[in-house]
Amino acid sequence: PVMGPKNAPVTIYEFSDFQCPYCQRGANTMDQIKKKYPKRVKIVFKHNPLPFHKQAPAAHKASFAAAKQGKFVEMHDKLFANFKTFRNANMDELVTGYAKELGLNMAQFQKDYTSAAAADQVKRDMAMGAKVGVRGTPHFFVNGKRLSGAQPLPTFEAAVEDALKNLK
Repeated sequence: PVMGPKNAPVTIYEFSDFQCPYCQRGANTMDQIKKKYPKRVKIVFKHNPLPFHKQAPAAHKASFAAAKQGKFVEMHDKLFANFKTFRNANMDELVTGYAKELGLNMAQFQKDYTSAAAADQVKRDMAMGAKVGVRGTPHFFVNGKRLSGAQPLPTFEAAVEDALKNLK
């Protein structure tokens, strides 16, 4: 999923895990970047659930299914707002409840959530991350420049400003 204008001069690839507390901080920082650079930055979300976050794959498949109905951002935000509840949750019930709250077509949500395409997208994103050296989450690339971890907002602002300067 892409957040922001398709023709933005700066692209941030965000490799993230919905069960990761540092990724939630990174997502909050990306929200601030989107607000500060609404026409100049797009964020491309890449699924990267870590192997020890057993509940994360279900969350990623739910975001895939929500994206199919144009509600990726809403599901993304709901998952990160509630990631602390994942540990002991029945994830199928939890994400189905979120889908209902978001007003999704439930038959379509269930079809997409349980589809091979959802799992395949997560695997493809993880493979892409592995290929470019992503070893943990969150992991970002700002016009190709690597930023690892939940960096503070000024670090991202500097990277975006740098990328904008290099366009000239």
